[in-house]
Amino acid sequence: MPEMNRKIVRRLFDEHDAECLKGVHPVLRRIYLARNVRSEDELDYSLARLPSPWLLSGMEVMVRRLMEAIRSNRRIMIIADYDADGATSCAVAKLGLQMFGAEHVSYVVPDRFRYGYGLTPEIVALASERNPDMIITVDNGISSIEGVTAAHERGLQVLITDHHLPGERLPDADAIVNPNVPGDRFPGKALAGVGVMFYVLMALRARLREAGWFGHRGIKEPNLGQLLDLVALGTVADVVPLDRINRILVHQGLLRIRSGQLHVGLAAILEVANRAHDSIVASDLGFAVGPRLNAAGRLDDMSLGIECLLSEEIERARTLVAELDAMNRERRQIEEQMKAEALALLNELESPGKEHAMSGVCLFDDSWHQGVIGIVASRIKDRLQRPVIAFAPAGDGEIKGSARSIPEVHIRDVLSEVAAAHPELLNKFGGHAMAAGMSLRLADYPVFALAFDAAVKARLEGVDVDRAIYTDGRLDERVLGLDFAEQLGRAGPWGQGFPEPVFEGKFDVVHARVVGEKHVKFVLGLPGISGVIDAIAFFVERPESWVGSRRINVAYRLAVNEFRNVRVAQLVIEAMDRCVAPATMETMELSRDIL
Repeated sequence: MPEMNRKIVRRLFDEHDAECLKGVHPVLRRIYLARNVRSEDELDYSLARLPSPWLLSGMEVMVRRLMEAIRSNRRIMIIADYDADGATSCAVAKLGLQMFGAEHVSYVVPDRFRYGYGLTPEIVALASERNPDMIITVDNGISSIEGVTAAHERGLQVLITDHHLPGERLPDADAIVNPNVPGDRFPGKALAGVGVMFYVLMALRARLREAGWFGHRGIKEPNLGQLLDLVALGTVADVVPLDRINRILVHQGLLRIRSGQLHVGLAAILEVANRAHDSIVASDLGFAVGPRLNAAGRLDDMSLGIECLLSEEIERARTLVAELDAMNRERRQIEEQMKAEALALLNELESPGKEHAMSGVCLFDDSWHQGVIGIVASRIKDRLQRPVIAFAPAGDGEIKGSARSIPEVHIRDVLSEVAAAHPELLNKFGGHAMAAGMSLRLADYPVFALAFDAAVKARLEGVDVDRAIYTDGRLDERVLGLDFAEQLGRAGPWGQGFPEPVFEGKFDVVHARVVGEKHVKFVLGLPGISGVIDAIAFFVERPESWVGSRRINVAYRLAVNEFRNVRVAQLVIEAMDRCVAPATMETMELSRDIL
């Protein structure tokens, strides 16, 4: 693969709007303005700022059904998804319903290798072995038409909580809460599955309070804030856009974690990941906690992750986390092998003599692992800046694919377009703008790959695909220290749709060395003042080639590195190039050889 060049582009904002954020640090002011924050009121992340749960269509019916189930002591079974959002949604649903007095709450997570995703007829049959009266889906169900029918045939009520985009037809469930169903008035369409379930619990608690339920049962009215650490985890790990609603949920969850009010399972994961709970930021949930939790669903059974989140004893949680951590290490090894194979396939597909460069990329290998194809698709997408689907065998002549996309291409809409033009190709599919899953016959893979490429190509016609790295400008060397690094961390939460600040600068290299075989650790001189700062570039191709560098241009994040209880400021390098000739950061292309 050739090295990829990415232009540095500074985020723009209207200087006239600066008056709107008078009380904010000047650097933070320009950061917020570039993210369309126009008032300090928008930075108020108190729970009182959350919109009403009753704006979600179907909420009245959902709450009425759940109240009937709790009052009648019915057996409620949660059908979860096998990723971090599904695991946290399941834990939040189970813990919340039990807080309200539900005595019979259990859960089932589909085995992705046997049953696939969602409420299928096979999962209904499996769930029925435990004789539930009601099924409630979390982070799935909006496309489970056949599964809902099968459940009704067995006399089961079905309540669906989901956030994925619906198809043309909705399942005939007894209640559906999903901000993305047609006509829904809820102002935030980016809720994760765990956020939807949390909203259901907020509405249910309000109705139970009005009915005098807690006093009648002698139950102390539950504080749903106890669940916000899990809500924050699921929201960040699912990489949904951090609109204001999600920022409130994540901010409040982080506050609880920092204050030590977190579930012991999450505490145990942070412990093995060497993250101090009192200084945690959103990216820690995404890069340290989420992958370890997801490893269970990718390689084995997400029940292990859910049990960890539900644990009440720290020693039990540590035992489960040790298993999760071992799975995550195994997942990394599998991912590295698959990524190398994917790059080899890509080189073959783009070899000289091919008619045209691909716009939508499909990759398949009959040895690939179903649980890891999503990560591989994401890695290749980041490298190509093109939508990518990675496929793995699913047995019985079928393959399963996991898609990752770029902002310019709504991936589920593309799949809908392909399905409409070629009804025989896709057995099933679902997802949202940036990620999707699907299954098809192996024999149809070549036709699908061509159809997908053509559909993406049509959508990119005349579109300048964004290959830039956006920065928030330069930082004065005097603020490149621990105090401002910590202030930046607290100024979030940062994440998808509300990106963490990235800055640009030129630095003298005082020292450079390769660490961990793939990373480069620098000591950089601060121009203009007498001082140095640590910096690190992760997953660098040809890392040894950077050891002799004298001066580099970098796009970087200012972060806090904690080692042996010592906290120091550190630049985390996103892209870099050697200074070989006078240039300006506005026009210079940086070598993007960091994956």
